[in-house]
Amino acid sequence: MVDVIPGLRPDGGWDLPDRLNMAAQCLSQPSDRVAIVDVTGAQRRDITYGDLAGMTDRLAHGIAPRVAPGDRVGVLLSQSPWCAAAHLAIWKLGAISVPLFKLFQRGALQSRIEDAGAALVMTDDEGAALLGDLAEPLIAEQVGRDGPPVPCVETGPDDPAVLIYTSGTTGKPKGALHGHRVLTGHLPGVSISHNHLREGDCLWTPADWAWIGGLFDVLMPGLALGVPVVAARLKKFSPEAAAEVIARGGARNVFFPPTALRMLKAADQSIPGLRSVASGGEPLGAEMLAWGREAFGLEINEFYGQTECNMVVSACAEAFPARPGCIGKPVPGHAVAVIDPDGNPTDAEGDVAIRRGSASMMLEYWQEPQATAGKFRGDWLITGDRGVWEGDFLRFVGREDDVITSAGYRIGPAEIEDCLLTHPAVATAGVVGKPDPQRTEIVKAYVVLKPGAGASERELQDWVKDRLARYSYPREIAFLDALPMTVTGKVIRKELKARATKEVAG
Repeated sequence: MVDVIPGLRPDGGWDLPDRLNMAAQCLSQPSDRVAIVDVTGAQRRDITYGDLAGMTDRLAHGIAPRVAPGDRVGVLLSQSPWCAAAHLAIWKLGAISVPLFKLFQRGALQSRIEDAGAALVMTDDEGAALLGDLAEPLIAEQVGRDGPPVPCVETGPDDPAVLIYTSGTTGKPKGALHGHRVLTGHLPGVSISHNHLREGDCLWTPADWAWIGGLFDVLMPGLALGVPVVAARLKKFSPEAAAEVIARGGARNVFFPPTALRMLKAADQSIPGLRSVASGGEPLGAEMLAWGREAFGLEINEFYGQTECNMVVSACAEAFPARPGCIGKPVPGHAVAVIDPDGNPTDAEGDVAIRRGSASMMLEYWQEPQATAGKFRGDWLITGDRGVWEGDFLRFVGREDDVITSAGYRIGPAEIEDCLLTHPAVATAGVVGKPDPQRTEIVKAYVVLKPGAGASERELQDWVKDRLARYSYPREIAFLDALPMTVTGKVIRKELKARATKEVAG
């Protein structure tokens, strides 16, 4: 087993070293050991740690003249060995990597690149076309230079390393800035959620490595723990494609987002031979857990966290039986509580919170001191979710904010509303999540058009598709004469949410 996590004390606290660099953590295994199983092409390629270290050093030599410690460098690459090497090279140089998603359109890319101040983006030809003039693209396979091994810049656990953007309910997406300790903080939960990772295991997820779920729930922990990680590019998830990747890559441990599990269930797709299946993002429920036992021959382990502080609660079928509706028990190293409005732990329903000191907790929201302060209540980081204890199991009650969970993605309505408002025919818009049996929620927009103006549902959908992430466009649009508004002119999303829920009931 690999549950002996450096820095994690037996009592659940952390003793992190003064010098810590995630690149060194991820390249610490023997050079002949397999790090990444690359099935992105027609032929499978086994990338060893020696291979990955060589790729990382070539990139580091190539970008070093232009990258200083603390600089932000974008990474716009799909699952591939070059994506891993790009992050590692940036961390080696003491710079901050900014994961970017290939499904982002220009508006979504622009807001993140400009906010981060990333002048350079590591990418490929496809990504360069998406970037346009937003930043200078550095083609990963071409920018490298030969040279001796590049030493890691001396960084500590709290030195900034990665800036991951998360959508909120108001304003632009916020960047959660994490230090080099974030990887260490993920290791216990990742291992536990896969029934204690061990020799012979092999990880894969269909989640893109641009998200914390792909990057820090699978890729980097696998590298740090010496567990091979499968790299596969699925432009669109399908049960058949997932089964093929698992077979070709020899994956034994898979993180499936809930929507992927629902698609597998709908297709009656069973996948034997896995040792563990983990899932996170929303509770699965008794029916899905029962199906998992039939389809995989094992118990699906649910886990919980968010971009700001991840992998803090997990189930582990090898250690204790699952409890439907609950998302497991607190992971060692993370003090999790349900607290009341005064910040006191309570046995009643309250706000799910994590105490300061968690190694996977963000340093701050990038250049957002007020938002950072608002995320905390005393010593507790407030997740924005509601929960209640059932013994030592945490039961998820619901989200307190307006973030939409659709097909495993967390989508901020404000960004979509802002995009709709740029259309010349739109006067006001309100966006909420409408309950959906397969996607958990779909994005539903309520739109008021300007007097005398006209626009169709398809036209507005395409408008958003062309500017934001394709998964975040409104799948339904309703045209109203007016929206419910506060006296200060803000859309009352709670009323729109109730309306959308009533539509489903109707």
